[in-house]
Amino acid sequence: MRGVGVVTGVANALLKEECGTIAALIDAHARERPAATALIQDGHRLDYAGLHRLMDRVAAAMQRDGLWPGDIIAICAKTSMAYAAVFLGALRAGVAVAPLAPSSTPQSIASMVADCDAKLLFLDATVARALPTVELPAQVERVALDGPANGQSFATWLAAAEAAPAPVRLDPERAFNIIYSSGTTGEPKGIVHSYAMRWLQLTRANAVGYDAASVTIVSTPLYSNTTLVSFLPTLGYGGTAVLMEKFDAVGFLQLAERHRATHAMLVPVQYRRIMAVPDFDRYDLASFVMKLSTSAPFAAAVKADVLKRWPGGLVEYYGLTEGGGSCVLAAHLHPDKLHTVGQPSPGHDIRLIDEAGKEVPKGEIGEIVGHSAAIMSGYYKRPERTAEAEWRDASGKRFIRSGDVGRFDADGFLILMDRKKDMIISGGFNIYPSDLEAVLAKHEAIVEAAVVGVASNRWGETPVAFVVLKAGSRQSAEEIRDWLNGQVGKTQRLSGVEIVPALPRSAIGKVLKRELRDRFGRGRGA
Repeated sequence: MRGVGVVTGVANALLKEECGTIAALIDAHARERPAATALIQDGHRLDYAGLHRLMDRVAAAMQRDGLWPGDIIAICAKTSMAYAAVFLGALRAGVAVAPLAPSSTPQSIASMVADCDAKLLFLDATVARALPTVELPAQVERVALDGPANGQSFATWLAAAEAAPAPVRLDPERAFNIIYSSGTTGEPKGIVHSYAMRWLQLTRANAVGYDAASVTIVSTPLYSNTTLVSFLPTLGYGGTAVLMEKFDAVGFLQLAERHRATHAMLVPVQYRRIMAVPDFDRYDLASFVMKLSTSAPFAAAVKADVLKRWPGGLVEYYGLTEGGGSCVLAAHLHPDKLHTVGQPSPGHDIRLIDEAGKEVPKGEIGEIVGHSAAIMSGYYKRPERTAEAEWRDASGKRFIRSGDVGRFDADGFLILMDRKKDMIISGGFNIYPSDLEAVLAKHEAIVEAAVVGVASNRWGETPVAFVVLKAGSRQSAEEIRDWLNGQVGKTQRLSGVEIVPALPRSAIGKVLKRELRDRFGRGRGA
């Protein structure tokens, strides 16, 4: 039976502040409920008193190394308790965190570390083994979270057990984190979220049942914004986060049953894999209060299956890492709207515009733009790219352009029609075709190439390349695929290559990617 989850005392008072910090909340939990479990991973537990002390040691070590509010650190590693402590300890010191994807290429990691001006890079052995092939900025010190691998060990770097950091002053508009949306082979774009934005997200999380009795299975990586919007509220309200280093469907179900999980944030492909487990129905999931989803299109049929067989509510979020406006679908309350992504969140202004930037009449299709207090400060050091992502109404109100196309139904629920941009979402991760096309263009046998996303039962979508070869070239599709996959991160790898005599184009020369997707489906009897 679920325990009492009311947040009381100092923590409750902090949650009512206009802008507080998660570091202060964890301090309050450590004082009032020191033995309560904060983190669990692979059978190991860390209580709030232990997490608080570890955060203090991290923050004190950063201050010892000359890092102060406004400075930035990068973390590139698999999910672990040490990762969580570094992230949270940096926030206690007022230092912004740039969490980077370990699946990125060494060149991408080096580029993002340089772009965000990181003073420290926390990494694990896997990342450390890859990085000697690239050069990092000279001022970046490496700290190895899982042992002395090309950097001093985390245990050696930490401040003494009794160390306490000097208090820092909160600036609500200061950078909380920098999350990279791209940067695989092209220009990296670091999305800056402020303390004020993250605090707003955290304090509104009680709407989906987060409290001191919450137990969240964290199965998506800590570098993902998808993860942070559930991980941070779990700890902010004094709950327990159960960390998975790597997701697998059966392992998730076992953890959920063992720890009496109440919450989980999953991307749609994870739901598909979990629901496909042959003996799914034998697991006791009655403890669930709410299941959450975001990051990719969520098929109505899968939502319906989750509602039918998995206890607790189901909420889908639609929005961007950049923020702006978001929509929420409480699927358990609106089972007739599973084909939509819900209605605008309270206080969020969602509009649709045409190619000329004018709002479209009600019921018509347009590009989705959104405004709210939960909006990025901008792309780090990229004012011109920030401006490109913005749209302003007649009053000058700032909106973020989604690149997605949709329409509102008669009840005000948003229906996604297509993505204006050609971004591919595979396993919940964004893949930019232009990045892969730029790599393919370097191949000596290729004249031109186009990459599209096609349906995949395993990943939701997967990238496929259509290439035109130079006359006389004898390269096979398999050889090109293997060559490309050796140049990019594992989340970007092509599942297939098709050699074509020419790419279909419109009258003005634009490659018709929809036609390529349709051709791929017809070729497989879809």
